[in-house]
Amino acid sequence: MSIRIGIDLGGTKIEALALDGAGREVFRKRVPTPRGDYAATIAAVSSLVKEIGKGSVGVGIPGAMSRVTGLVKNANSTWLIGKPLKQDLEKALGRPVRLENDANCFALSEATDGAGKGAAVVFGVILGTGVGGGIVVDGKVLAGANAIAGEWGHNPLPAPTAADSPHPACYCGRTGCIETYLSGPGLARDYERNTGRRLPPEEVVLHEETMARYVERLARALASVINVLDPEVIVLGGGMSNAARLYTEVPRLWTRHVFSDHVATRLAPPVHGDSSGVRGAAWLWE
Repeated sequence: MSIRIGIDLGGTKIEALALDGAGREVFRKRVPTPRGDYAATIAAVSSLVKEIGKGSVGVGIPGAMSRVTGLVKNANSTWLIGKPLKQDLEKALGRPVRLENDANCFALSEATDGAGKGAAVVFGVILGTGVGGGIVVDGKVLAGANAIAGEWGHNPLPAPTAADSPHPACYCGRTGCIETYLSGPGLARDYERNTGRRLPPEEVVLHEETMARYVERLARALASVINVLDPEVIVLGGGMSNAARLYTEVPRLWTRHVFSDHVATRLAPPVHGDSSGVRGAAWLWE
């Protein structure tokens, strides 16, 4: 029986999961991420894998491996940036490791046996602390020549209106990125800017005017993805994906921005929820 081990290396927790040959979960465990400590992060991942035992290892990270240097880039977990993570994990574990962006792992999980099962092209969206995306074509992750395929969150919000100004500053150094509007913190900032009050994102979702702006912006942003990629299914993940109204209102609004007389793309919630990232890491060895 072949065991596939998945690791979701997040900013606050590291989750390990093992799937048997039939794709059934046989192990799961979470530990806190040793934030800021690279050596301790390697040790934590190694300890989880060794607790499971033999098996292939896939790891999802909040960033990507540079095609030029082989080092981590674009990582929200900044202590990973510039590190040879893949090589160090392989040395610690004594076996090959497949490493992929966490949004790509989310998309792969949902394309394999989730909301996008059977679809030729799936776009997986992360709407959480940040905004990311992953593309799966015919069951395989599309990483791209620069290892940034699907990173729609750092494109400008399409068709900006007066209500979108002033364009918020993004940590990437630009302004008006999709992430600054559609992340959880972006939603909370929009509410504060328009009301003068502060609330966490999970409470802001109950505010009608703020959510109406959010839904319309998400429709514009996803329409641009459809115009380029034309996926059969778009699956939403992250904390904002729990807002049920997105699945009815966004497809109704995106039609005016999609270059087609009919939009067949389906918008769906994730089947595996918070577990999709770690499941997708395990499926990297499929």
